[in-house]
Amino acid sequence: MSIIALAGSPSPRSRSSALLRYAIQRLRSRGLGVVELGLRDIPAEALIEGHYSGAGATALRARVAAADAVLISTPVYKASFSGALKTVLDLLDEKAFAGKTLLPIASGGSPAHLLALEYGLKPVLSALGARHILTGVYATDKQVRVDDDSSVHIDEEVRGRLAESVDRLAEQVLPRGAMAHEAYDLGRLALAGGFSV
Repeated sequence: MSIIALAGSPSPRSRSSALLRYAIQRLRSRGLGVVELGLRDIPAEALIEGHYSGAGATALRARVAAADAVLISTPVYKASFSGALKTVLDLLDEKAFAGKTLLPIASGGSPAHLLALEYGLKPVLSALGARHILTGVYATDKQVRVDDDSSVHIDEEVRGRLAESVDRLAEQVLPRGAMAHEAYDLGRLALAGGFSV
């Protein structure tokens, strides 16, 4: 199973990218492979000039086509998802997200910007063929802090919501046999005193 994580912020220290990295770590702890892709991984010329047929855009489309699920993170500016993320989405095929499970993640200045996911980002994802979009995870700037030393602090309530959504995504992409095996392993660890449930 393949999962791609698209970061829609140009800043490596952005709050939305911090949330995305938390989600990636949780997926990897479950044995799932995740390919991270940020704005810096796509040639600036392809993004700015919309070089749909260029090598950078072609590589992006190939990675998305190979993925079973896509995580997309974005900061919210002026009540909408980032323009930088829009330039990435513009390089994708018309039905790039068809048959894939998507999880949108965003951060913004106030709780009022939560609607940017519902009324801004989700219609664009749907236009790209997405039919299975999980409930997005939104956090305010007060709920996520990235310190000067790059250490990240995520509010407990946000961590809980993000973990729940990530686990739901994992259930969508893991084969049923693998999910049963994972549950068996967790149960065995609990019985052996590895951790408490």
